[in-house]
Amino acid sequence: MLSLPKRVKVLGVPVDCVDMARALDQVRDMASGNRAGCILAVNPEKVIAAQSEPVLRRALEGAALLIPDGIGVVWAVRLLWKEHIARVPGAELMPAICAASAVEGYRLFLFGASEEVNAQAVAELQREHPGIGIVGRHHGYVNEAGMAAVIDAINRSGANVLFVALGSPKQELWMERYLPQLPGVRVCQGVGGTFDVIAGRIRRAPLAVRRVNLEWFYRLLTQPQRALRQAAIPRFAWQVARAWLARPSQPAPGANGG
Repeated sequence: MLSLPKRVKVLGVPVDCVDMARALDQVRDMASGNRAGCILAVNPEKVIAAQSEPVLRRALEGAALLIPDGIGVVWAVRLLWKEHIARVPGAELMPAICAASAVEGYRLFLFGASEEVNAQAVAELQREHPGIGIVGRHHGYVNEAGMAAVIDAINRSGANVLFVALGSPKQELWMERYLPQLPGVRVCQGVGGTFDVIAGRIRRAPLAVRRVNLEWFYRLLTQPQRALRQAAIPRFAWQVARAWLARPSQPAPGANGG
């Protein structure tokens, strides 16, 4: 069993010091374990939201793997903790898990998004990754009365990896409530709008934009409805700056301290 990655806190919210390779190693370790674990993404918007949403904060604190999904979180960890971590976007981790499915024997279930988007995402993944082990799927437009049927479908599928695309914090709430009813699931990743990206409904920023860490700005330009949500970014930056300035001063090299 792998040792757990170092976990630090950014503005009181935990995040794991991993890169993509280490995250995939953790997924492999979780899939071969004997208990379910959640993978959640940490970004500036979620850090700010967790400050006022106790359920979201509890879900983050209890997750098995917290990936540094937002570049703001990566910068904050580097600044406050001197840990040289890399961004691990959830929209890239999920396809990477899918690509490894045939080799690792992952049995995948996709839950969430609309029926059309869900079906398109499955078809695209099967086209891109021959031999992928998708054992079931279900759209996310399910009321309380219909949830028992979804849980039954996941259990009957034999899935050990479950992707939940309900958006945050709804997907975190869903995991907390229903994951105990899924004894065969070992890895449960909250993937937000990733099904829409895979299905081609939402375009990610061009690679050149992602390389200079401006994907958040591209998303704001192409999805102006995100403006209210992304208002959390300057709040996050200000709070991180305050936290950095408030750090205890370190003695100068060679100082005797006395």
